[in-house]
Amino acid sequence: MRAFRPLALLPLLALAILVLAACSSAASPGWTYAPAPSPTPVPSTDASAEPTAEPSAGASAAPSDGAGGDGVVLEISAQNIEFDTDVLEAPADAAFQIRFANNDAGVPHNVEILDGMNMSLWKGEIFNGVETRVYDVPALPAGTYTFICTVHPNMVGELIVK
Repeated sequence: MRAFRPLALLPLLALAILVLAACSSAASPGWTYAPAPSPTPVPSTDASAEPTAEPSAGASAAPSDGAGGDGVVLEISAQNIEFDTDVLEAPADAAFQIRFANNDAGVPHNVEILDGMNMSLWKGEIFNGVETRVYDVPALPAGTYTFICTVHPNMVGELIVK
């Protein structure tokens, strides 16, 4: 008769443990699903948290009473994630204002002005619609610039300063 040898069962026990571990990890992979982030981030309500490039002037929190520079106020609006115009004109070397109407309910928009190298020259505060803000824009030298919505860079136009 053969004697019972418990060590002979050790490889079978190890195999059983591996099979059980594999089955239990398939039910619980050790990670959890996280949904993709929203394509339109909601901006901070803290205006000081908005980084801006120099030279930059802050945007008005509420509509201004007086116009910048020679009283020039450019009108632009956003609706259906697009600007209502793709060309704006402003006077050279004079501050001006942009009256920006965000007509997209609950959607954040703003206006930012970029130079020819796509560097930010000025950036207006991002805010949710439906609301209107008046931005005070510092004087720009004559030239052609790009204006965009920082949140939706497909919203783009040309600013002609002359």
